[in-house]
Amino acid sequence: MSDEPILFSLSKHSTTMWSPRRQDGPTKFAGPAFTVRFIPKHEEPMTTVEGHYPISIAKIDHVPPEHILFVAGPKGTVNALYGGLMSRRAKARAVTGTVVDGRIRDIQEHRDLGYPVFARDTSTVSPQEKLHVGEVNRPVTLQSDEQPEVVIRPGDYLVGDVNGVVCLPQHLAEKVLALIPSQVEADKRIGVEIDNGGNFAELMLQHSDGPAGTPGLTGLELD
Repeated sequence: MSDEPILFSLSKHSTTMWSPRRQDGPTKFAGPAFTVRFIPKHEEPMTTVEGHYPISIAKIDHVPPEHILFVAGPKGTVNALYGGLMSRRAKARAVTGTVVDGRIRDIQEHRDLGYPVFARDTSTVSPQEKLHVGEVNRPVTLQSDEQPEVVIRPGDYLVGDVNGVVCLPQHLAEKVLALIPSQVEADKRIGVEIDNGGNFAELMLQHSDGPAGTPGLTGLELD
């Protein structure tokens, strides 16, 4: 279900699964996004969360259960934005998974927890020397030259598995989710017919209401 512009694919930007296993296994997650954005230390952050805690230490304690933590940082950052203790706290809070538009560290700790983490790459360097958290649960822009207009908003749905991560804008969720069962059923029918010797191109045209591979989604109105 990564056909744009209905969904935005983060996997196009090298966001892949690092835990519980590296690009392997049946791990899947889905849930609304809770966003955190790191900024350079010379920039002023939001001061507190809920009037009490410094934002720099409060971020992981405020992710609601069954949400996906989405962490963003300045483009080209070599520091890790996320580590093992954060996954430990996230799992204790019943957070569903974490997606990092940047680097992570403590890979084995995430894996030992069995906690899903997706990221661009890894690093051994903490962010403290150069970065601090600037915003929590505000819209963040994906750090991408290919799609600089992609924004992840709090409450947008993030869906991830071994194929990567897609973002479903919240205002489209009801329409898209209503179409998914018919697409899944069409894929099953096509699979059975291919196993019985069917022609792939002909079957895709027969079962799709648009370009091959997009049964059921192409008629969605986006406004």
